[in-house]
Amino acid sequence: MPGKAGLIRFPAEPAVVAAIEAWRSWLADERRASPHTLDAYGRDMAAFLAFVAGHLGFPPGLRDLETFGAADFRGWLARRAGDGLSRASTARAMSTVRGFFRFMDRRGGLHNPALAVVRTPRLAKSVPKALEVADALETVQAVAGFSDQPWIARRDVAVLTLLYGCGLRIGEALSLNRGQAPAGDTLIVTGKGNKQRLVPVLPVVREAIDAYLTACPYGLEAEDPLFVGARGKRLTARVVQLRMRDVRLMLGLPETATPHALRHSFATHLLAGGGDLRTIQELLGHASLSTTQRYTDVDSARLMAVYAAAHPRAKG
Repeated sequence: MPGKAGLIRFPAEPAVVAAIEAWRSWLADERRASPHTLDAYGRDMAAFLAFVAGHLGFPPGLRDLETFGAADFRGWLARRAGDGLSRASTARAMSTVRGFFRFMDRRGGLHNPALAVVRTPRLAKSVPKALEVADALETVQAVAGFSDQPWIARRDVAVLTLLYGCGLRIGEALSLNRGQAPAGDTLIVTGKGNKQRLVPVLPVVREAIDAYLTACPYGLEAEDPLFVGARGKRLTARVVQLRMRDVRLMLGLPETATPHALRHSFATHLLAGGGDLRTIQELLGHASLSTTQRYTDVDSARLMAVYAAAHPRAKG
């Protein structure tokens, strides 16, 4: 019978389900993985085990996973490609499966050398899509026009101003509580892996948040969400994404103009203004400088476009 862990059902023998639970507990306790990350890993493992069960004709046990061959793993990758799943999605699923097998190998639960010879699908290099400075500023101002309720209009302006002014991820901004609202020139943000960082707060960001809180009809206590929806519950990313879509359509911006694009814009505009990569890395909360270095590609592309349009020899 298929096992389950939480709300995710795993078509596997109980020993496999128990192993997955032990792995996810280790990720939560030792690696400080978020519930969202744990759910994503769980869904990846459930989909992989569904393929294995269909491939073998029965729910797999630990020994079945140990003898799963390289050709079998490649068959799983081929099935995902045939189902139209993106390379990025498959690369993440492959990373999830590798992580589980590594965990089990260290614990002596199972050892499968075949997985080491199976390559993860290559991903095209992703370059962040930033807005032009004028477009970013207009986006922040224009969002106020999409709500008939003044306090919600101010809330939307405050959220987008925070994303662009401080370079926060949407999840970081929406996870803030009322007691964390910036009162001075800095803000402590909890990012990926529960790592905290200190980011400077521009007066315009602080003023936008203050204007929203003054208009907000809910008496928010320190432990309440900073940004709330119409019913007083924590604001969801989906609401912000839909509002950005409305603004994007009105201003004629590309589909890449998402809430996350404001974070990209923050980094790109800082770099263009002379900011150094190490400082930008700290502000963004990137664990690796190589992640931040992607923004040099964005700025180089912009400079080349200006050169091509302006230089007499380039025009010729």
